[in-house]
Amino acid sequence: MRLAKEGSSIVIGAFLVFVVASTLSIVHSTLWGYLAGTCFLFLIFSLYFFRDPQRNLPAGDQIIIAPADGKIVRIMKIDDSEIGKGSTLVSIFLNVFNVHVNRMPISGKFESVAYHNGKFLVAFDHKASDENERTDIIIKSKKITLRIKQIAGIIARRILCYAEADGEMKIGDRLGFIRFGSRTDLVLPPSVKINVKLNQKVTGNVTIIGEIE
Repeated sequence: MRLAKEGSSIVIGAFLVFVVASTLSIVHSTLWGYLAGTCFLFLIFSLYFFRDPQRNLPAGDQIIIAPADGKIVRIMKIDDSEIGKGSTLVSIFLNVFNVHVNRMPISGKFESVAYHNGKFLVAFDHKASDENERTDIIIKSKKITLRIKQIAGIIARRILCYAEADGEMKIGDRLGFIRFGSRTDLVLPPSVKINVKLNQKVTGNVTIIGEIE
């Protein structure tokens, strides 16, 4: 299993502390043994959390794919200042056991990339979409304009975003990473037919969220 580059420093750090604690536990008190055991468990968790599986994109030039693994916790109609009236908000909640790589849902150019300080409410709380720390990205493709939000949760305190204003990425490219539990929102225009349902589990780069009509 491939390891996400965003977790390399954490995994290496946990491994080094584990090695030192294990070595000292042989000579010194059992306290070092407990520390070594804790570090080992954290190392195993980190290796699992920062996994970065390779996935094949589904075929089609009208599709919008899931930008992240997780569970659909909200689908609702909204009026968005950039995307338009009657847009659809689709919210994906990522727990600590999901793959946390964020990917491009569609090929396009970044019209704007804005970082917002905020709270750290639990990510499945719908207030998190507007009140939590987040990165707000507007993507313009050949056919539509959409919004994607990377939203930190109660545990996640680090949003990594690789989008830059006026830059471009292709569908499936690495858009960013959110560490330890989070939420990813999509705001899609009325011209997109939504293919997912509430409480459905989705897979990043695999599940088709919607199709442009």
